[in-house]
Amino acid sequence: MLTYFSSFEGSMQNDFYKDLLDNLYDGVYFVDTTRTITYWNKGAERISGYSADEVAGRSCADNLLMHVDDAGNQLCTCGCPLASTLKDGKLREAEVYLHHKDGHRVPVRIRITPITDEQDIITGAVEIFSDNAGQREIRHELSEMKHLSMLDTLTRLGNRRAASEDFERKIKALRNFKTPFGLLFVDIDGFKQINDSHGHEVGDRVLAMVAKSLTSALRGVDKVSRWGGEEFLALIPGVDAARFRAIAERMRRLVEASALPLPSGLLRVTVSVGGSMAQPTDTLESLVQRADEMMYRAKSSGRNCTSLDCA
Repeated sequence: MLTYFSSFEGSMQNDFYKDLLDNLYDGVYFVDTTRTITYWNKGAERISGYSADEVAGRSCADNLLMHVDDAGNQLCTCGCPLASTLKDGKLREAEVYLHHKDGHRVPVRIRITPITDEQDIITGAVEIFSDNAGQREIRHELSEMKHLSMLDTLTRLGNRRAASEDFERKIKALRNFKTPFGLLFVDIDGFKQINDSHGHEVGDRVLAMVAKSLTSALRGVDKVSRWGGEEFLALIPGVDAARFRAIAERMRRLVEASALPLPSGLLRVTVSVGGSMAQPTDTLESLVQRADEMMYRAKSSGRNCTSLDCA
């Protein structure tokens, strides 16, 4: 049999607390100062698959539950929160994965509290753990919903909201750390004629093709979003005027070199690109307006060209 609360006196009192803990949904187990398990409730049995008899007298240092963190670090042998609490008496919480008896991993949230005697000497610790799968799934769903709310479903690029949030991060970096960035405004030339001549299905395929070509032209730190219709917006951080111009030109050239295969032959498109380097006083609206003006200047210059304001 396991040893229950040695600080409680009388079998009736011990039975009362045992029944109370055994009826908890959460897993609860006690260890002494050597990390030997002295109590294992029914909730711990349900979550881990291990019965009380299987863990009685075992040390958590034996790596029975094989707790690991998100990075896969083995916590029972290195960096054990329970061992740390036994050492310094501090309460701890963590999200980890335990090893189920059947072999799979179970995400759990653990909370560890030291047990002390009347002289405040640490005599053990209690760990309470709960199945965290539901909470993790909720967080995943919320993250996915946020991701979808900032995604343009046709091109799989960020949408206007995503561009706005990216701008806020970059303007803060410019104001606080003087990290420069520029904005490129891209418009597909003659897109209305494409829709009129080939239909909206082909128009959608053109949008997807251009989106991929633009993405291919950018570095990993750059972000391109669909601003609306046939317009795209790219935020380019950490560039001077020469690098900014080179990226804009690469975007234009890669789109020009793209072609959509149709029964009637290859459909080629071009883009006009306008851009402006950001100033600390800019809002997204003011920066987009300058880049948009440059884009229309590119249109007026014959299309399929770039026009940048790098002052």
